[in-house]
Order: sequence, then C-alpha cells, then structure tokens
Amino acid sequence: MSTENSNKTGIIILAAGNSSRLGRPKQLLEFKKSFLLQNTISEAVSVTNSNVIVVLGSNKDAIQKEIDLSQTTVVFNQDWELGMSTSIVCGLQKLLEQHPECQRCIIAVCDQPFVTAKVFEDLINEHQKTEKGIAAASYAETIGTPVLFHQKYFDILLEIKGQQGAKKIINSFLEDTAAVVFEKGKIDIDTPEDYKKLLS
Repeated sequence: MSTENSNKTGIIILAAGNSSRLGRPKQLLEFKKSFLLQNTISEAVSVTNSNVIVVLGSNKDAIQKEIDLSQTTVVFNQDWELGMSTSIVCGLQKLLEQHPECQRCIIAVCDQPFVTAKVFEDLINEHQKTEKGIAAASYAETIGTPVLFHQKYFDILLEIKGQQGAKKIINSFLEDTAAVVFEKGKIDIDTPEDYKKLLS
C-alpha cells in the first residue's frame, strides 16, 4: 500500500460556465432541498481521502454567497469563456500546486444531479482493480464524466485547449480506459426543459 498522502484522489468540480442555454446559473438550480453544485460538492467531500477543488468562473460571487465551499479549495478561472478546457487546466494546476504527490484525479461537472460518492468510489475501485490509466462513467452508449485520470495523463490534460473536455483524451486512449456504469449520468441540465423534466 502506498502512504495515505499519495493515495489521495483529487476531485476537480467544473462549475465555471455561464449556463447560456439555461438563462440562469445551473450551479444554483435547486434540487433535493439544496443546489446542484452543493450536492456535487457534498458527494465529493464524502469520498475517503479526497482533495476537492471547485473551479468557478461566471457568477462566482453569487455562487460563493450561496454555496458552502469550506471543505474545498476554490480556484477562479478568469478564462472560463474560452471553454471547458481552461477550467480543467486551472483546476489541475491548483491541485498539483497544493498536492504535487497526487496520483490521480477525477474530473466532474456540476450539472449531473445524480452523481454520488459511490460513483466516484466506483471509478477509484475500477482504476485500482484494472490498473487502467483512465476510468470513465458509462451511460447512454457513451463514456464521459465523471472520469478518473492517473497522473500519467496530467501533462496531456494540462495541454488541452478551447472547447475540448476530457472526452477527447478518453477517446484517444480507449485501450487504457475502464468503463464504470452510471445509468443516470446521461441526465444533465443544459436547458429549462431539462430542469423541468428533472423536477417532474
């Protein structure tokens, strides 16, 4: 077993977007008597040995007022308008600055309402069991977030640009990717209709 410190998992929650199609900050949509972002944070911080980084951008003041970020490290991505890649880079840089020994990180988004600590733990367990460098959630005939990357992929993650998310890297290294079933992962909130459907 490695020492406890190096065994920690970074969990980077991307919450910097401006929810243009929704018309209001999706981070602050109410769900399960809380907010979407708060639910994701609560699940992430309950994962054993996790360091949670929250990347904020658009609406950061409103979000900081409403969300309990005390158990997380918050980083502000001033380039959030340039796409999701900038938030991944920003979050990973912060994680490595604080925990240079970190051996793996999970990238999560704040608009998958059904993400749970168990989903995160399943990714970690599958990664350890299969020894594959990537463990990604699988749903609706695709694989995507949340996704775990071993540190050997950190340099590649730090190089991504524009609208690219983690998906491009997963697709480039499918032979080193383990899929973990997360049925409800296909539910995410991009439009007012998505949110109505969630509440009903």
